[in-house]
Amino acid sequence: MMSHAVLQLSTAEMKKMKTHYQNHLKQPAPQGALFAAKTDRAAITAYKSGKVLFQGKDAEQEAAKWADSSKKAPSQKTKPSSVNKHDYQPPDQLLHKVLIGSDETGTGDFFGPMTVAACHLSIEQLETVESWGIRDSKTVTDKDIRQIAPKLIENCTYSLMTLHNKKYNTLQADGMNQGQMKAMLHHQAITNVLARIESSNASLDGVLIDQFCPPATYFKYLRSGEQSWTAKTPLYFATKAESLHPAVAAASILARYAFIEEMDRIEDKLGMPVPKGAGAKVDQAAQAIADAHGIETLKAITKWHFANAGKVKS
Repeated sequence: MMSHAVLQLSTAEMKKMKTHYQNHLKQPAPQGALFAAKTDRAAITAYKSGKVLFQGKDAEQEAAKWADSSKKAPSQKTKPSSVNKHDYQPPDQLLHKVLIGSDETGTGDFFGPMTVAACHLSIEQLETVESWGIRDSKTVTDKDIRQIAPKLIENCTYSLMTLHNKKYNTLQADGMNQGQMKAMLHHQAITNVLARIESSNASLDGVLIDQFCPPATYFKYLRSGEQSWTAKTPLYFATKAESLHPAVAAASILARYAFIEEMDRIEDKLGMPVPKGAGAKVDQAAQAIADAHGIETLKAITKWHFANAGKVKS
């Protein structure tokens, strides 16, 4: 079964690691990464933050080579950060549990929808997806996502929620913040998968949400939408949960796939490029779309409360 391991290393140790894997380096490195390598034992991704992620059947053994360095690294945190101090932390030996993972994307993009996916992977499915490069969608190219996601759709039990910007803008204007929207979408996607799992009598040990707010705030958001967590299934929250369990990484891939597919549809409809993110290129594209198609068309495909909207000249 595929395993994961995460270490926190110093800059010096990461340089040593890059040299060690120099014959196995992958180019280009994923966004936000110093380098990535693939050996017969594991895939290794080293991030600028000092975090190193090991994935593959021998990930834990490969990480053990560097564990002593991890303990000595000055950037190592001996205690969990305050954002992870709560009663819903996932248990130890998480990789041996069958989970529903939940993640979202599109929240920081001016163009395109907000998408949330929940995904259940059985023990057998975890073994199947091991060789597919399942990891956080932010570290996978769109090309790879287009190849991996259809296979996940065919093999796993999932639910995908897409909040298009016309509805997003209406909810935002009515006073709902983005956190509330995310909570409601996660809850609905998870509820959908739970229902399918129960009807098929598939095994399930818990639900893991990639944490975007403290659990108490999440439950408050649900109450504001007249919803609540009533399932007997244990519910866990963790930041960077995609590195803790493949079900969350799979959900991240599915959510990103839905997002880029919708971005493709917007581009085809407009006949113009629609960049991701919220930077200067997005400002330029927004102005060009407004000039060619009008402000109302632009508003319908963007998150209108973003600062980018104020830079568009009428």
